[in-house]
Amino acid sequence: MKALHVITGLGVGGAEQQLRLLLRHLPVRCDVVTLTNPGAVADALRADGVRVRNLGMTSNRDLGALPRLARIIRRGSYDLVHTHLYRACVYGRIAARLAGTTVLSTEHSLGRAEIEGRPLTRGTRELYLRTERLGAATVAVSDTVAGRLRDWGVPAARIHTVPNGIDVAAFRFDSARRHATRARLGIPRTAFVVGGVGRLVPGKRFDLLIRAVADLPGAWLVLAGDGPEAVALRALAARLGVTGRVRFLGECGASGDAGDADAPPGVPAVLGAVDTFVSASREESFGLAVVEALAAGLPVVHAACPAIDDLPQGRVPGTTRIGSDGGDPTAELTAALRHRMECGARRLPPPRAVDHYDIRSSSRRLMDVYAQTIDTASATVPSTERAPL
Repeated sequence: MKALHVITGLGVGGAEQQLRLLLRHLPVRCDVVTLTNPGAVADALRADGVRVRNLGMTSNRDLGALPRLARIIRRGSYDLVHTHLYRACVYGRIAARLAGTTVLSTEHSLGRAEIEGRPLTRGTRELYLRTERLGAATVAVSDTVAGRLRDWGVPAARIHTVPNGIDVAAFRFDSARRHATRARLGIPRTAFVVGGVGRLVPGKRFDLLIRAVADLPGAWLVLAGDGPEAVALRALAARLGVTGRVRFLGECGASGDAGDADAPPGVPAVLGAVDTFVSASREESFGLAVVEALAAGLPVVHAACPAIDDLPQGRVPGTTRIGSDGGDPTAELTAALRHRMECGARRLPPPRAVDHYDIRSSSRRLMDVYAQTIDTASATVPSTERAPL
């Protein structure tokens, strides 16, 4: 089997890094096309031996991208096209139909009122649904996302849940790495450190973490990520007088500490250096960083997190839910972190839920979807003349 993955961009982001990890474990020959922004993840994919092409789209309405992408699909003789993220799903489904190739999509970032961090509009939804019908199937990264797709009107038979996965071994706690990372960041060995990972956007509510740490003398905060809220968050830390106890790392790679010594530590090193992880997002489609934190043996305080919420109750020890009763989220977070400080820094055994999200399991489930999709398309879709390009 030969597959082409089409994604909107390849800067550092959850969907982008998930694609790279997945390609390392899929027993399929895969190429990648990015519509725009061939950033750090594109370089990493090429280092893995994956062929990456930049389609060079100039805007959301660059309709010339359709025939260019269709030509790539046709000339590559792909058995399957797999699209990721909104713009790539819209353009990729149309281009694959023009090329006469079976296409499926993964929905990574569908929230109740947002998609990929932007407000959902009627037009956004209509375009999504019209092009979704051109595909053979849609993969949801969580049962929560699958439910949202059904609520939108996507037939249940077309939806397959394949959860995001992690390389569990990469996050295993290493005390030597912990001490080295703290020294590198200028954090005392015995300090209580809170961690947050993700794009610095309003919906992630990293301001709650800064406010909570400001109310907890002696607590430190490490934020791994970058985004449009970076300046405002730095200003908030300065206004609250906690700049000295907050470390803004910028974008951090998914892997370990190899590479440029001046670059920030990788996410596994960051998680090894902190004592409690917080995900205060208003809404999530999965919550990958939470699963990574659990794999690192961290207690977790979280708000919306389908990766936990979709599991049977009681399967994830060491987690604390905030925001479920409509109270003050900052006060709830501060209380939860104060409790963690009083308990002392300690590592927990990774819960069984972590194994449920092993990338090898996710890749096997996706291969089952590939096989089913191709079989169904071959059996039910009559041969049609391909559109000229």
